[in-house]
Amino acid sequence: MPQHYCPGCTHGIIHRLVAESLEELGVMDKSVAVAPVGCAVLAYHYFNCDGIEAAHGRAPAVATGIKRVHPDHVVFTYQGDGDLASIGTAESIHVAARNENITTIFVNNAIFGMTGGQMAPTTLQGQVTTTSPYGRVGLNESEPIKVCELLSTIEGPAYIARVSVHDPKHIIQAKKAIKKAFEYQINKKGYALVEILSTCPSNWKMSPLDSIKWLKDNMIPAFPLGVYKEVE
Repeated sequence: MPQHYCPGCTHGIIHRLVAESLEELGVMDKSVAVAPVGCAVLAYHYFNCDGIEAAHGRAPAVATGIKRVHPDHVVFTYQGDGDLASIGTAESIHVAARNENITTIFVNNAIFGMTGGQMAPTTLQGQVTTTSPYGRVGLNESEPIKVCELLSTIEGPAYIARVSVHDPKHIIQAKKAIKKAFEYQINKKGYALVEILSTCPSNWKMSPLDSIKWLKDNMIPAFPLGVYKEVE
């Protein structure tokens, strides 16, 4: 089906990885997607399962309610960095601290996408946005928030990992992490989050190919890939 995302956006790749994982695990018919406010506001249109829209930043709270009422369902949030790490910071931290048995797919493109390209909590030092026209610099703007590193310091979460989708090798690795995150929920091990480094060609003011290179050269050094917490 046609997508509402901009050309070159890697949300489409991530959607496919999520959908393939749910299908392969045989849980699509009992899964519930919780969509954010942001570029993925219509994410539930792309998954052949139940879906619900949450208020900005509140997807973890909505998912918590759904999971507690329907503990046999696979419940996941699909959130961007503005939704998860800005207005939704409190919900993100506390759903992890409570070790709720849900899964979060966290798409980090280092910018507010839908609302016009403003500086996000994950915007890199020196990165130009509509609200940081001279680049993210200075004491008050500080360093970007690193969600995996932050949540991995909390006792609660069971699985925290960061991946990327900038080339085929890393797409395969991302699929494995996403599938494992769902397996953690299915096996009742607790909260799992996979952060996925993604592109935003439109707001980065780059071609799709240049945005892939920028992700590789700039985002990965700032947000190192890997597993940050894994409770067996």
